[in-house]
Amino acid sequence: MSGPACCDNPPGASSGDESGEIKQIASLNSYVSGNSDSKTAILLISDVYGYEAPKLRQIADKVASAGYYAVVPDLFSGDPFIPKTQPQEWLKKHPALPAVDFAKPVIHALKEKGISKVGAAGFCWGAKVVVELAKDADIQVAALLHPSFVTLDDIKEVKVPVGIFGAEVDNFSPPEVVKQFQAALEAKPEVDHFVKIYAGTSHGWAVRYKDDITAVERAQGAHRDLLGWFGKCLPVAHSTL
Repeated sequence: MSGPACCDNPPGASSGDESGEIKQIASLNSYVSGNSDSKTAILLISDVYGYEAPKLRQIADKVASAGYYAVVPDLFSGDPFIPKTQPQEWLKKHPALPAVDFAKPVIHALKEKGISKVGAAGFCWGAKVVVELAKDADIQVAALLHPSFVTLDDIKEVKVPVGIFGAEVDNFSPPEVVKQFQAALEAKPEVDHFVKIYAGTSHGWAVRYKDDITAVERAQGAHRDLLGWFGKCLPVAHSTL
């Protein structure tokens, strides 16, 4: 995260139109949205700006509207990146890999409450957390959107269906790297996958897009593909009670 792309276009203040609420899950504050009777949950792991980012919560609401129980945990314990922070100093406090140990209890708590299947989508920083969860099959399906810190070796170890949503311009996961990820997945026929590089986009476009027509349309296209990927691999299951 030494370059500016991970920090470009920081989220603004919430407009207050989110449809979810804050709950504590496994000791973490989490934004949750959707029908709590759903047996299928989607975990959304934020980029460096954290779980309060309005557009991330809007994505969670979209996921919830498709029938899932959407959960956005605060893996930074109230300390997201802010523009005046030095990126490398912040990363020393919040490395992605150890954050997996905060995400796993959230998954376990959801399953204890009756959730039978869990998918996860990670944005930028959060993609590294999700790919680690996918290695141990803690989740049933994964999605990585403009991932940072994810390596080819990571992809080779994935055990569950994985979608990779790449940007055309991205120093962290450039198209040539995404194509290497795709080749590695094609060599693993037992792991279903979806890989797409979105024309005209740059790192962060799916969650930190600007409010102009073109940027919104490109982000919404990725969101539709994300829901399509989850719908294919993790159909919504509802309580039979």
